[in-house]
Amino acid sequence: MAIDLVIFDCDGVLIDSEIISAQMLVGELAGFGVKIDLDYVARHFLGRSYPTVMAQIRREFGLDLPPEFEDQYRARLMAAFETGLQIMPHVKGVIDTLALPFCVATSSSPARAQRSLQMVGLGHLAGDRLYTATMVANGKPAPDLFLLCAKSLGADAARCLVIEDSLNGIRAAKAAKMPVWRFVGGSHLVGRAFSEPDDAMPDLRFASFAEFYDLDPDLRRLS
Repeated sequence: MAIDLVIFDCDGVLIDSEIISAQMLVGELAGFGVKIDLDYVARHFLGRSYPTVMAQIRREFGLDLPPEFEDQYRARLMAAFETGLQIMPHVKGVIDTLALPFCVATSSSPARAQRSLQMVGLGHLAGDRLYTATMVANGKPAPDLFLLCAKSLGADAARCLVIEDSLNGIRAAKAAKMPVWRFVGGSHLVGRAFSEPDDAMPDLRFASFAEFYDLDPDLRRLS
């Protein structure tokens, strides 16, 4: 598999944030009478933008959250990140030794993504390398964001490798005709049963970035 560009998802791949976000969202919605669990969050919300999540809640539960909910939720979430957010083990070593161009493609807002990366020592990825769902008409599972990355960096989509954790992210990569590896080492997936439907089946799967170059040694820069 010849690769010219590596595209990393952010939450649940570079940073171990999804478990924090999921637990907080479950708790916040419970206050409005909406009872969901972490499995529901994983199936319906992972890899999707905040407006899409809110539309799902409105559609399924008939709940219109108050206008102030978003700002309050984001503020509490970032406060939780300040005390509990961790970089994914071994990912910095991978980024520092990649032989190829790479970028980050996330459904998070630009402000959240930038601040989150800064918290874990990856702030240098928050500049021109960062692409967010706000830049395209349709977020994941549509291919728009990944195709924007490829176009902006002059890469053929078929030669872009996507690293994702969510089913919707995998669907987006497959819709973009890009090879995709699923990272299953985040706290939100470790020890949990998960399934991969036919439309979200990754090409490869790995549980630690310590194994990353075992999957394709050619991705590592020669010292």
